[in-house]
Amino acid sequence: MIHEDALMWVIRTRDPEFVDWEGFTAWLEVDPAHAAAYDALMAQDAGLEQLIPADPVHMPAPANDAGDPGERRWRPMRWIGGGAVAAALVAVVSLSVVNRSDIYTVTTAPGESRMIALDDGTRIDVNGGTTLRLDRKDPRFAALDKGEAAFTVRHDDTHPFRVMVGDDVFEDAGTVFNIVHSGASTRIGVSEGKVIYNPSAQAIALPAGRALTQDATGLHVMPIAPEAVASWRSGRLVYANARIDEIGEDIARSIGVRLTATPGAAAMRFTGTIALDKDPARFFTGAAPLMGLTAVRQGDGWLLKEGDGPQS
Repeated sequence: MIHEDALMWVIRTRDPEFVDWEGFTAWLEVDPAHAAAYDALMAQDAGLEQLIPADPVHMPAPANDAGDPGERRWRPMRWIGGGAVAAALVAVVSLSVVNRSDIYTVTTAPGESRMIALDDGTRIDVNGGTTLRLDRKDPRFAALDKGEAAFTVRHDDTHPFRVMVGDDVFEDAGTVFNIVHSGASTRIGVSEGKVIYNPSAQAIALPAGRALTQDATGLHVMPIAPEAVASWRSGRLVYANARIDEIGEDIARSIGVRLTATPGAAAMRFTGTIALDKDPARFFTGAAPLMGLTAVRQGDGWLLKEGDGPQS
């Protein structure tokens, strides 16, 4: 992780608009090895200009990392304000870190779940509709690209477990926690131990019984019942004043249906427990009235709308 963190700081500090010098200094002071790794990469960076081709080179996507490499792990690329040397460094990062053969992807279809046991004793429960990346050489790393996963982490002070979600890092402190990532929204709930959100920046501590959400409205920390964290693993969804649009995403991921909601229904809120059922018709017969809604079949999916009348 030191090498990867150093690469990130090299990219960021070369940006003319970089301002987080306090965070950078704090990272350097944590361990003398940080400065050595940073200096070594800066020295390599100095010779990169001669490696830049005159014309663009299009690299094929490797089989182990499907999708657009530019949108995968190293989101800090967007901080680069220009400059061929910085661009070349990003290319090197993409080839040597993001697309390494030891990084592998775990995907689940909507309605499917998997349990992954890592070599360090950590367990990851992966819900449906999820894409998760892991490292064969480092069992203390995971990247959640989309979907939901619950982490039961074996704590190690000398090598903390880290989950990357876009630009953000969640670092464990002996923990059981659940993360949901959908579009521009991220939610985490902690049921045991503690998680540190972005330890090199905000460093927000989330002990058991706390949750954090980050979306278009900003960053919010709130209480959460520990039994509500990763409740999908026991066949139920537990909510306290949650928006129906978020609940709809959880339902679709957990039982494997395409689900939409009218604007009025999406903005409604619900508190309570919903029992999961893989049979959509049976599920919505009980769940929709419980939320004060009607569920209507719509093509190959379902629509949630206001009112608790009979389904069609």
